[in-house]
Amino acid sequence: MKLQLNVPGISCGGCVSTVTQAIKAVDANASVQGDPKTKTVLVETESPESAIKAAIAKAGYPAS
Repeated sequence: MKLQLNVPGISCGGCVSTVTQAIKAVDANASVQGDPKTKTVLVETESPESAIKAAIAKAGYPAS
């Protein structure tokens, strides 16, 4: 499933890296692309959206 999530807290490459690691902890095969300029993260995953959002929030970056 492909998700486009708004993650207002990401502002740099380090933030994107943290979010990517959080998502990969849930689904190691996920494809993740983050863009600090638009504050969005694109995820292709087999995991439920709720699990991905929970992982990102646990990393300190609530997503919608």
